[in-house]
Amino acid sequence: MASTSGARRSTTSSLAKRHASASENLGKVASSAPAGKKRPALANITNQRHGSGPLNSGRASVPESSKIVPCSAKIVSIKKGSSTSMNASFSGATLPPTSSAKQSMVVPSRATSHTKSDVVYSKTSAAPDSFSMDKSPDKSDSFSVSMDESMSTCDSLKSPEVEYMDTNEIAAVDSIERKASNMLCISEHEEISGNICKRDVLATIESDDKIIDVDDNLDDPQLCPTIACDIYKHLRASEAKKRPATNFMERVQKDINASMRAILIDWLVEVAEEYRLVPDTLYLTVNYIDRYLSGNVMDRQRLQLLGVACMMIASKYEEICVPQVEEFCYITDNTYFKDEVLQMESAVLNYLKFEMTAPTPKCFLRRFVRAAQGVNEAPLLQLECMANYIAELSLLEYSMLCFAPSLIAASSIFLAKFILVPSKRPWNSTLQHYTLYQSRDLRNCVLALHGLCCNSHNSSLPAIREKYSQHKYKFVAKKYCPPSVPPEYFHDESS
Repeated sequence: MASTSGARRSTTSSLAKRHASASENLGKVASSAPAGKKRPALANITNQRHGSGPLNSGRASVPESSKIVPCSAKIVSIKKGSSTSMNASFSGATLPPTSSAKQSMVVPSRATSHTKSDVVYSKTSAAPDSFSMDKSPDKSDSFSVSMDESMSTCDSLKSPEVEYMDTNEIAAVDSIERKASNMLCISEHEEISGNICKRDVLATIESDDKIIDVDDNLDDPQLCPTIACDIYKHLRASEAKKRPATNFMERVQKDINASMRAILIDWLVEVAEEYRLVPDTLYLTVNYIDRYLSGNVMDRQRLQLLGVACMMIASKYEEICVPQVEEFCYITDNTYFKDEVLQMESAVLNYLKFEMTAPTPKCFLRRFVRAAQGVNEAPLLQLECMANYIAELSLLEYSMLCFAPSLIAASSIFLAKFILVPSKRPWNSTLQHYTLYQSRDLRNCVLALHGLCCNSHNSSLPAIREKYSQHKYKFVAKKYCPPSVPPEYFHDESS
């Protein structure tokens, strides 16, 4: 018990220090400007580039008529590890004093200190039991969470009130059970044709190229082996509903074009790397931007404001430690005020009807990479990094919006396997089984992605290429890309 008390005192001290550090560093954001490298703000986005070097390439020049704060006005280093980039505000920084071991174990009550399991239980029970992100607020059913505030651990020690039944009533109960069984309509088990990921279906398939069951690992709960097929079946059905329009630049937008969109996304890739955001945040950010631009006319001076607002929404959805709104203002060199970012966030949420869950290529890549590697093989990190690199290149290209996210993910796997081993046919029956795409279905998307890979070294938007040229991504951006894909790779072996 003494060790527990000491651990709690050290935890209390560390929380207080983190809280004080966060408050101190937040004040330094606006006042101090230490020397270092900072991601430049985009300011006014145009098609003209200026400057040299990786930070200035792809950046827009600001016309004299509409000057905003230049991105070189301040040079400040922003680090993800600082306490300003995290929500270090904790309610109740001090923990209740500990009691004796005998009191905590024998007579637990609200007056005594809670054990670790009690704290976790009280936090998790406060969350709603069911909440669907696929529903907008105007369509979702209202729900309420009721909790018994007077519940304590002592109630579990009481004997439950048991209701005994006379033997004379057993016949009546049997009659009710028989009547209920007769009224129930229980249909026979039928195999659903759309869900082909079942193990019994795998067992009945007779093919020279054996299909590997990637859902046989029941020990790892993160793989969700029992419901993985249903999850990805739902994602395939919903990806068409959450896709942006493929012609919004020509039909809706008047002041921006595809090149400005690419400049914005290239800058957002650098911001995501600077704050060490997860890849899903970047994919969701681009999805929100395109869906908003599909129905709202946007001025080029406010395009970067839309980008940071969408990234803030995606961060709240995906991240554990979300950058604060002041940091999103700061990363734009304070081109926009806090109120402007919040107003744009509200506009995006209202237009999207709070439907934040959207299938992206990253969602499907997790499944398809596992199918490409197989369960009996060692995980190939190089294949995963190469597929992620190709899929992120598709974010820059406006013309890639015509392809579904699952098709982009499957084509990225196809092209990644081809680049790593050009002499081997990249597609097999296992990939066809889990992606539901045949090799001929991937032809147009693979060729489009192949063109992006071949031209990436000559592109003026280097953020993704520099990102995947690092050691942690196995230098996949520096891999040699063959100039062409053999046409026979797009034909099935059986044909």
